[in-house]
Amino acid sequence: MTNYRSVIDSGDFDVEPEKTILVGINEAGKTAVLKALQSINAPEDTPALDYLFDYPRSQLNDIQKGRKKLGDIQVAEATFTLDDTDRAAVLAASGIDLDPKATVTWHRYLDNARKYSTYGFPPTSTFAEVKQDLIRMRAHIAGQGAPADLLAAFDSLGTSIDREPLAGDLAVRLKSTLTAALPLVAEDITAETERWTKVDAAVDRVETLSTAVAALSKRIPLLVYYSTYFTVRPRIDLESLAARQARGDIDSEYDFGNLCLLNLLGFTAEELSDMAKGVPATPQHYETNPAVKESHNIAVVAHQRKLDSRQYQLNAASVTLTSDLRRVWGDDALQLRIVADGQYLKVMVVDDLGVEIELDQRSEGFRWLVSFFVVFRSQAEDALEGAILLLDEPGLSLHALKQQEFRKTISLLGEDNQIIYSTHSPFMVGSDELDLVRIAEMKDRASGTKIHSRLQVDDPRSVFPLQAALGYELAQNMFSQKRNLVCEGVTDMFYLNAINDAAGSDGGPAFKNSPAIIPAGTASKVAYFVTIYAGQNLEVAALLDSDAAGDLAAQQDALIALLPKKAVLRVNDVLATPIKGAEIEDLFRSTIASVAAGLGWDSATTIAAQPTRPVMEILTAEHGKHVSKWKLAKAFMGWLGGNGYNALAVDERAAWTKLVAAVNKAL
Repeated sequence: MTNYRSVIDSGDFDVEPEKTILVGINEAGKTAVLKALQSINAPEDTPALDYLFDYPRSQLNDIQKGRKKLGDIQVAEATFTLDDTDRAAVLAASGIDLDPKATVTWHRYLDNARKYSTYGFPPTSTFAEVKQDLIRMRAHIAGQGAPADLLAAFDSLGTSIDREPLAGDLAVRLKSTLTAALPLVAEDITAETERWTKVDAAVDRVETLSTAVAALSKRIPLLVYYSTYFTVRPRIDLESLAARQARGDIDSEYDFGNLCLLNLLGFTAEELSDMAKGVPATPQHYETNPAVKESHNIAVVAHQRKLDSRQYQLNAASVTLTSDLRRVWGDDALQLRIVADGQYLKVMVVDDLGVEIELDQRSEGFRWLVSFFVVFRSQAEDALEGAILLLDEPGLSLHALKQQEFRKTISLLGEDNQIIYSTHSPFMVGSDELDLVRIAEMKDRASGTKIHSRLQVDDPRSVFPLQAALGYELAQNMFSQKRNLVCEGVTDMFYLNAINDAAGSDGGPAFKNSPAIIPAGTASKVAYFVTIYAGQNLEVAALLDSDAAGDLAAQQDALIALLPKKAVLRVNDVLATPIKGAEIEDLFRSTIASVAAGLGWDSATTIAAQPTRPVMEILTAEHGKHVSKWKLAKAFMGWLGGNGYNALAVDERAAWTKLVAAVNKAL
């Protein structure tokens, strides 16, 4: 994409066969990229390119002052591979049997012209081959007194694609120019006559290619763009919409969804409005004039037929959209109804009680889905299969879980439709889809929007949705175990896992069924973790220190409501001598004292003399900021690995035995 709004030159990037995800921050130019790409083959009702609005505003003077011509400014270039049916169509039309690696590239220009170039087609003449001959021929006939209009015709033959075949409009203009120039080519100058013959023959050779490309031009997939702004309104005032259409006062965003719905139904606003005006009035001489009576009866029957046709088409569209929505929304009882009510066309939803309610009374996410399918089916029409879908921020108003479901729907659509969609949401990017991601980035306005196929970009914010998607995937792995014990900190997890493994190896008591031990980070977050696990219908228990933070956490409503009393475990519950403020290190006081001494924090005497004071409080008081829970836990794990479970003190093994019994009972 080039020369379109924020895009100066996006650079080349590959598009995946089924689904490509465009990720980038706000104002990175994702919408501009999709809209520029749509210009390759947009639906009929799509506004044409307009340099005043679509050309980069900072460079507009180049056009207005004539330094650049619209026909020389390329907006989009898309290369298509050809499948078996494409090659068969070319063979049938032109007799050319194409190589499977052949491609055709379509170029869209700011004057809305579409040109092409080919690869893997039989050798044929291109503009590049005759460019120099045309320059010399022009110079020759200028010396022969050629009129100004003929010289101007030569000057207009230029193209910005040197590989462009001499076909189509270019071939017609070139053939006409050559014919006009022939009388001025000196017959006695062999080089000039041979040059004219060479160029003329080159034009003739491309006729077969023109036929082949004409067959392919009918097969370019339709590119359907959908934006969040294209919303179907729950009540459409048909008479008002028809009047605005008649005077050309249509809002391209506000009315677009409504017009797509009407197109899907096969009616115009004016037609539906006229039908709502009632049956033909009975004429004055209906009873006395047979001809008048017959004419009126025919009109009534015709009107009734129109009403029946309207009803059947509304019903058919309702059934189609209902099927689409059920597949995504996951509700087989869902039913959508499109109803004509006087001068209003209403979109109704039947709830699980059988009650009809207006579309605007459903969630914003549901309305978005309805609007998406209406626009998608309306724009694609008969070309639905094979269309390329350009979705701008799809599912933005859907709940995170619905976004995940809609991502699956996009994949299903991708079986028949190539899809490119932009997103900010990590839930619209699967952790297994990172190879499908392209990054849209705009370092500054001067360089414009760039598309990167690699995840290495200048602005780290661009890849945030990918980081969040990976983070979510990692978080989901937390729910892989049926039974879970939530503790306060990471070092608590180290102690519990290390002793559980050591006890299991030495024949001591261990947790049953291998529960996952999950650190919440702080005591205050334990309730959040418990809520998540309980919401996933998993078995969960909580182990809290017996300090002030643990007391507050144990009193949180979430823990009280979700867990039975036996599932909220406290360190003091398993100690022979309760300690005010006890932490998990107090389960192994004497061993911790020995390990700490090995680290240079010798407080064994104080720990032994003050059995009701937390061990970490003693160490911190006597050794200050040098004491590290991480270093202590790591050293303890090393000690345990070298000495084994049975080397623990008797009271320490007794406390562990009680803790294991409590955890096994809770889970």
